[in-house]
Amino acid sequence: MSKRDFYEILGVSKSASADEIKKAYRKTAMQFHPDRNPGDKAAEEKFKEAAEAYEILSDADKKAKYDRYGHAAFGPGTGGGNYGGGAGMNMDDIFSQFGDIFGDDMFGSFFGGGGRQRGGGGRQRGTRGSNLRIKLKLNYEEIAKGVTKNVKVKKHVVCTTCTGSGAKDKNSSQSCSTCGGSGQVRKVTSTFLGQMQTVSTCPSCNGEGTTITAKCGSCKGEGRVYGEETISIEIPAGVQEGMQLSMSGKGNAGERGGPNGDLIIQIEEESHEELHRDGLNVAYDLYITFPDAVFGTQVEVPTIDGRAKIKIPAGTQSGKIFRLKGKGFPEVQGYHRGDQLINVNVWTPQSLSAEEKQALEKFNSSSNFKPNPAKGEKSFFDRVKEAFS
Repeated sequence: MSKRDFYEILGVSKSASADEIKKAYRKTAMQFHPDRNPGDKAAEEKFKEAAEAYEILSDADKKAKYDRYGHAAFGPGTGGGNYGGGAGMNMDDIFSQFGDIFGDDMFGSFFGGGGRQRGGGGRQRGTRGSNLRIKLKLNYEEIAKGVTKNVKVKKHVVCTTCTGSGAKDKNSSQSCSTCGGSGQVRKVTSTFLGQMQTVSTCPSCNGEGTTITAKCGSCKGEGRVYGEETISIEIPAGVQEGMQLSMSGKGNAGERGGPNGDLIIQIEEESHEELHRDGLNVAYDLYITFPDAVFGTQVEVPTIDGRAKIKIPAGTQSGKIFRLKGKGFPEVQGYHRGDQLINVNVWTPQSLSAEEKQALEKFNSSSNFKPNPAKGEKSFFDRVKEAFS
């Protein structure tokens, strides 16, 4: 079953602002929330679908990637198995990631009366780490076949002394006195509809439920230190200059056990000495001598898979384009593959000896050497248009 367009799911246009996307998600999620539709599996699936759409469209990097490549940018095989996408999210994932969209726990206040208890009575661990960006340069062969790169990245990593807690030892943390360890504070207000209860994150412990009395000496209470990690990055075949891939959880470590940020990989292409890329196709300028153009010859040309031999028929004109089917770049997560286009250029000598001039002057007087293109012969622009179509 094909996936629905994320913009269609939320009912917004591609030009929608971040605020419009947020409001649309809130409206859709409220409509299909499980507490409003108990036992309705179809509503639950639409609720998850909306959460997946919001996860992508609310993130500028993921949104840009989706706008360019669609769902193919987040499927399996896009590099490491954890690139983007919210497919397979369970209800706890959704509430833990997007609960703040609804005023911390508005769903619980309106529909369930007591709020959904997640992760130990509503407590959350630390602060999420920031995303990390790196640039990765690839040559044509690596792009054509896909490659695994082991990259050393300098970033915040979990403190090994306190294992991310930020506390000096097990006895150096205590239950928060403001929220009683729940990580949440509740407030009851009177409205014309009656009493309304709202739940918000505890300001004293930032939702963690505990406070530190003595900080870890290695990380100064952050639960993380600046270090280095070697990350294995699987690059799918067919990526292009400027394309961004995202590895979930491979960015900076969060504070005091908070979730890691993502690693954003921006692809850069190394230029090739002889080949040029145009989308999925590869172009090569072949230069041959005038006698080879007249008599025909066999030449060897470079490709992204090595070298290949092609036959140049007798009487080949300058500007002739030969096509090597399937010798271009593969489509990312697709079955289509581009071609290699070979543009023939007949080399004209720039200086001649007296003997060479004399020989050419004899040829020049021959009617066989006068330009006489066939009526049905395609123009240069027609050949280029055909080659790239």
